[in-house]
Amino acid sequence: MVTFKSKSSCLRCGKNSLLTDEETGEQFCSKCGFVISEKSQETGPEWRSFQKDGGSDPARTGAPSSLTIHDMGLSTVINPINKDASGKPLSTSMKSTIERLRTWDSRSQVHEPVDRNLRQALGELNKLKDKVVVSANVLEKAAYIYRKALEKKLVRGRSISAMIAASLYAACRDTETPRTLKDVADAANVKRKDIARCYRLLYHELELRMPVVDSIQCIARISSKLEIPEKTKRSAIKVLQEAQERKESAGKDPMGLAATALYLACVKNGVSITQRDLAEAAGVTEVTIRNRYKGLKADQPSKLEI
Repeated sequence: MVTFKSKSSCLRCGKNSLLTDEETGEQFCSKCGFVISEKSQETGPEWRSFQKDGGSDPARTGAPSSLTIHDMGLSTVINPINKDASGKPLSTSMKSTIERLRTWDSRSQVHEPVDRNLRQALGELNKLKDKVVVSANVLEKAAYIYRKALEKKLVRGRSISAMIAASLYAACRDTETPRTLKDVADAANVKRKDIARCYRLLYHELELRMPVVDSIQCIARISSKLEIPEKTKRSAIKVLQEAQERKESAGKDPMGLAATALYLACVKNGVSITQRDLAEAAGVTEVTIRNRYKGLKADQPSKLEI
């Protein structure tokens, strides 16, 4: 038990003999044993930063480190406001000195080609974030995959846009986020064939192990575009679960299976929808839906005709 002495006096005996336990936070008198308080308050600065009188109070920590930032958020930033710690303006000679320090600080952050490559690639990833609409953990995974590819010199001689798009697609596959290769290609404005080539390179060289895409996760995405009722969505999920038990979905395109299951559920529940609408929402062809329909229709309680 670690204790330290306080300058305050005891409320009961009046003697200056108060001790504070750092582990439990109790403050008590060492003479009479009277407990003054059971909790101790932290007197240091708050964990958050907030504005006060036009300035920013000190905080214990800054922003969290992240792989999506080229320097992981650990770089030194010189405040552009030419004032000292007390808020007084700097002298003319000190201003010129600080300006030179800012210049050299900005130059030193990208002194190697690898740093410039990483800064450009993560800038592209930040642009794709809003277009593809993925979570922060997917972006962290994509940045991690690209950093590994950069370490193995897989980016040399290849397009940065294609490699970062392939890393994002690999992160979506790894986290089971339902995003197709066409979605990433359209967002990155890169040919689908180039992204697929880079993805295969990452898959083999980095020895990635991708989980099998669950077609049930694709139902919500397709149905949200077409505003399909919840009852029909549940029926489509049941159809896919039965198909997975019969191993009918093995080796099939997940989006095609999800679109076909939705079409079968719509026919069963009397929802008016065409194969063309489902095919456009899922990014597949009508022929794919017709071919998958024959397999999913087996062992269904009602006889459905296409």
